[in-house]
Amino acid sequence: MPQSELIDINGLEKHLEAAIEGEIRFGTGDRAMYASDAGNYRMVPIGVILPKSAEDVVQALQVCRSYGAPVVARGGGTGIPGQTVNIAVVFDFSKYMNRIHELNPEQHWARVEPGIVPDALSRRANAYGLTFGPDPATHNRNTIGGMIGNNSCGIHSVMAGETVDNIEDLDVLTYDGVRMTVGATSDAEFRHILQQGGRRAEIYWQLRKLRDRYAENIRTEFRMIPRRVSGYNLPALLPDQGFNVARALVGTEGTCELVLGARVKLVVNPSARALLVLGYPDVFAAADDVVAPMKFNPVGLEALDHIFVQYMKRKGMHPPELQLMPEGGGWLLIEFGGKDKTEADAEARRCMDAFKKRPNPPSMKLFDDPEQEKFVWKLRPV
Repeated sequence: MPQSELIDINGLEKHLEAAIEGEIRFGTGDRAMYASDAGNYRMVPIGVILPKSAEDVVQALQVCRSYGAPVVARGGGTGIPGQTVNIAVVFDFSKYMNRIHELNPEQHWARVEPGIVPDALSRRANAYGLTFGPDPATHNRNTIGGMIGNNSCGIHSVMAGETVDNIEDLDVLTYDGVRMTVGATSDAEFRHILQQGGRRAEIYWQLRKLRDRYAENIRTEFRMIPRRVSGYNLPALLPDQGFNVARALVGTEGTCELVLGARVKLVVNPSARALLVLGYPDVFAAADDVVAPMKFNPVGLEALDHIFVQYMKRKGMHPPELQLMPEGGGWLLIEFGGKDKTEADAEARRCMDAFKKRPNPPSMKLFDDPEQEKFVWKLRPV
């Protein structure tokens, strides 16, 4: 018998309604709406909770635990591999828990709730010449909590790194009710945590034992390559990584805890951009060449194939008179940044000059029309 059929769902719903200020949605329509995300999977949840605060989450999780109900976190519902659907009680943070609690432009960080959309944070940070670097294709609607769950990247990961590289600390809640702030842990802090005792000390002690037992395997099997986003981020627990429990939790898809808040890094946002597009016979040839532009310090990098242009034409978004892309069946979109357009264009031209010296250089186009640049980025696959 499925576990959900062993749960007193009516009792759970009533208990939740009495325990929190947020919305409790256990109706058939709501459960159907939350049964899928952006992927192909469908799993009807037990019910849905829209918490209004971290305290709501603490109280709601306590109730779910008392009924033996599993839980799953959900942000913008933009996940593709099915990580935001389950036969569980869904916590949707996007409606209410989407605030910026603090923004520190001098030290380049912000403290946010998990339901905030990255574009909303970046708009605030832009006033100080800063931005939140990781930007998945759905950056105008996904949430930072979801990005923490799957360690999202995006076009500008070449400038800012993955989500894990932009997490300073996390406010987390475990299923058994332990709430704690986690981050990098010095030896002195580790000893202090153990001295305090309790469940937190037990968790840290077990993580240290795991790290020490498998340290050599972690070093050899978890290669430090760009965009290593799959699997648990165990290298973050190594001594040279600062025994960073927060970064070890990035990418765990909520299987270890619920994120109640995060202190995230902000990076300098170049005030001017230039877009260089290189054309190749197909997207595979473009992929083979993806490392070459990196020596010219781009701030963004993306690959597209011919299907992209076909879809544009089919939708009437690529009129014949607009020769948007250079010749080819696959393209690299390379973005450069600078303090002004002249500086950004100069970086792009340096890259072009180097590619032109090759025996069989790709086709090239440097966009000098900001509106066309925006058009290209707007139409990239989402």
